[in-house]
Amino acid sequence: MTTLTAPSPRTLAPRTRPWEGLVQSATLSWRTLVQIRHNPMELIDFSVQPIMFLLLFTYVFGGAISGSTDDYLTFVLPGVIVQNSLFGTLNTGVGLNTDLAKGVFDRLRALPIARWSPLAGRIVADMVKQAWAMALLLGLGAIMGFRVGTDVASVVGAFALMLGFAMAFSWISVLVGMLVNEPEKVMIFGFSVMFPLTFVSNAFAPTGTMPGWLQGWVDVNPVTSVADAVRGLLVGGSVAGPVGTSLLWAAGILVVFAPLAVRAFRRRV
Repeated sequence: MTTLTAPSPRTLAPRTRPWEGLVQSATLSWRTLVQIRHNPMELIDFSVQPIMFLLLFTYVFGGAISGSTDDYLTFVLPGVIVQNSLFGTLNTGVGLNTDLAKGVFDRLRALPIARWSPLAGRIVADMVKQAWAMALLLGLGAIMGFRVGTDVASVVGAFALMLGFAMAFSWISVLVGMLVNEPEKVMIFGFSVMFPLTFVSNAFAPTGTMPGWLQGWVDVNPVTSVADAVRGLLVGGSVAGPVGTSLLWAAGILVVFAPLAVRAFRRRV
């Protein structure tokens, strides 16, 4: 006679401590960054695109808008930094959606790690790429003749402000990436929103040169506030007002979209 043994109940993985979740997030961030060594094409959006925009805007529109390319470079470089950072947030949603489609999160879910660590790891890795793109733009701008008119602390503040705003804005991309079933749909949605949001601002042209009915929208556009803040920190001028407004916008976006994105992430994963 054979004796049947009832299968033992599956034991659940112990709850992950917060500091362990942070370590796991850092590990997954490093995983994302290491992939660049094997697939350098991942840096194209953070390298080629910002260079192309800065060169085109400076040498094609500079003379018409500011009278000289040197003057326009001083005005437009902070705007290109803001525009490129916001467009770069789309990569977060696209990357997460791609990982879901490939089953990466199914494999990670079987590991004893915090459920939020893959999401946090992806966002942190993309912030590192954002910092690279900003440094690249400042380096190219210096070669083209751009000169920082402030001090080192202000430049660091510009980096911190832009990365903080981009991190808050990336939650919109995360939410879209969790709701759609194809990475291409994230890009379609993003470009439909990003183009009017960034171009109908003072990132590339002074507000006073626009029609009166359009200036009202430009003044309340969050991209305008961030562009003014980064411009003030890099070139000089008013800083406190634009920085405060930018931080309020970042906090509002984070409070609204981060919980929605996490909720959609938990349902999807």
